[in-house]
Amino acid sequence: MTSDDILALFTHSDGYRCARWGRPIVPVVFGVEDETLALVKGGIEAVVAGAGHRMAEQDPELGANLMIFFFAEWAELRTVPDLERMVPDLDALSGGETARLFRFDAAGAIRMAALFVRMGGPLAALPPEALVLEQAARMMLTWAGEPPMLEDGALRPEIAAVLRAAYDPVMPARGDDPSHALRLAARA
Repeated sequence: MTSDDILALFTHSDGYRCARWGRPIVPVVFGVEDETLALVKGGIEAVVAGAGHRMAEQDPELGANLMIFFFAEWAELRTVPDLERMVPDLDALSGGETARLFRFDAAGAIRMAALFVRMGGPLAALPPEALVLEQAARMMLTWAGEPPMLEDGALRPEIAAVLRAAYDPVMPARGDDPSHALRLAARA
């Protein structure tokens, strides 16, 4: 990928922003059966390991810091106790197939994230393994828009390379200047 390609991946409506997790990821998954839970956590582990990051059993501050909700209709989320305290802007997120919400620490790194996946429409047709890989990759960085993550059911090689580059220990946890894309391109 060129630096212009990478620039496009992280240029949001308010400018360039690429943030990665600054702490180990501790997922908790809601709305799936026990046998599906292993698939979801296994897919997350694969993407996290491929990026060179790590997971943990517990976040010392938050307990879990990646919350993933699978549901059939957005209205179901209204029954989740205290969700409106954690996600006061839930109405603004609802309506599409997926929504992601990130919270950041003082250094600008991802501190907490929530993923909402409505299992209807085109997502219901995806193989479960592909769905998990795609959504796990989308939670690793603050991508702009919905760039294609998969190719033949696996992460696209260039996406995997960008993930590894962003998690290189010499890279900052957050880049708000377009020159950050040049550094990613050099590592990818």
